[in-house]
Formats: sequence, structure tokens, C-alpha cells
Amino acid sequence: MSVPGMGALTQVGRLATLSWEVLRAIFKRPFQFREWIQQCWFFASVTILPTALVAIPFGAVIALQLGSLTQQIGAQSFTGAASALAIVQQASPLITALLVAGAGGSAVCADIGARKIREEIDAMEVLGVNPIQRLIVPRVLAAIVVSVLLNGLVSVVGVLGGYFFNVVMQGGTPGAYLASFNALAQVPDLWISEIKALLYGFVAGVVAAFRGLNPAGGPKGVGDAVNQAVVITFLLLFLINVVLTAIYLRIVPPKAM
Repeated sequence: MSVPGMGALTQVGRLATLSWEVLRAIFKRPFQFREWIQQCWFFASVTILPTALVAIPFGAVIALQLGSLTQQIGAQSFTGAASALAIVQQASPLITALLVAGAGGSAVCADIGARKIREEIDAMEVLGVNPIQRLIVPRVLAAIVVSVLLNGLVSVVGVLGGYFFNVVMQGGTPGAYLASFNALAQVPDLWISEIKALLYGFVAGVVAAFRGLNPAGGPKGVGDAVNQAVVITFLLLFLINVVLTAIYLRIVPPKAM
């Protein structure tokens, strides 16, 4: 008789085990440098343009909404700080991670799943080749590197978009926008954004690899694994975001005016 929820706990345990195996395999030699470069290029090629295009309207929505709110309460001078901090701390890592998981992670899951059903993974193990070190580690590291770099791109594009829509569309003052951002923003805000992007990239890569290594069987199973990988990654990203934000607000005091 199966215990309710035991299957889910088993999957969580297997995912945690794979995460630990990936972390250990990162420091083993030989490192698949060529594979890693190819995967970095692939992740970047499928995510740079969509990420930049999403960042512009996202920054505009945040700027317009916060600009309208600050006008209602008579705090227009804080629009720049509020919108920029919201983009850098929250929006930028999430946009980056969602696109890395949706575009790059789904492709990784489909690739690994196809190799699994063709029994290539089993053949590598028979030949004494560690599939985690050979296939998974370069893809996870590529997801991490591209997530961190794209996070900086989204932050810049989002802040510039927010500046344009707040100053040009809502008649804000450029000096007040920049002064409020400089008065309230601090270096740890950028650090927590990059840490989030790093963890999001790791989670997206590991979840995609995990579902690819465990398809239900057949092409349909690979397709289902891809859908599951994207959904699971999204859920984990929002959960991790809540935890990291709560820890950050507890540890780092706000900057005094």
C-alpha cells in the first residue's frame, strides 16, 4: 500500500540528489569546456532578444504604476528610487529566470530526454562516462552564467525604460528621478539581484536536466517532461524569491535618507 505523498517526496529527494551530484561534478576533471561554451552561446542566442523586449514594457508598467501612485500621495520625488529598486531587486531576476527556464531550459530538457529514450545515457554509463559530468554540468553552468549576465542587461534596459516613461510620458523631473535613486539604492541591492539570478539559473538547469533524465517513455513522455520542467521551475523560482527577499530585508538595513 503506497503512502499518500510519498511519490512527491521521492521526486524531491531525487531532485536534491541530482543537485548535489551536479555541484560535486563541477570541480571534477576533465571539465567539458567546449560543451560549456556551446551551451552558453545557445542559451544566450535564444534568450537575449526576448529578454530585452520583455524588460522594456515591464519597466514601463512599473514606472507608470508607481508614478501614478506617488502622484496620488504627493511623493513624486521617490518615483525613481521605487521603480528602479523594484526592477533591480525583483523584476530583473524573475524575467531573466523565466525566459532562461522557458526557452533554454525546455530545450535542455528535450535534448536530455531524447538522449534518454534513445538509451544514449545508458550507453555512456556502460562505457564508464559520467553523464552528469559530461552533459548536465556544462548545461547547468551555462544557465547560471547566462542568467547572471542577462540579469544585468534586464536591469539596465528596465531602468532606462522606466526613466523614459516616467520622465517623458508622465512629465517627471530627470534630476529628481536620478537623485531619489541615488539616495535610496545601495550596492547590496545589486548583489541580491545577481545572487537571485545565479540561484535561478542553477534551479532552471537542474530541474530541466532532472525531468529530461526521467521521462515517462517515448516521445510523448519527453514532451510531458518538458512541460513539467517549465512548470516546476516557475513554482520553485517564486518560492525561492520569497525566501531570499525576506532574508535580505532582515539582514540588510534600508539606506537612510
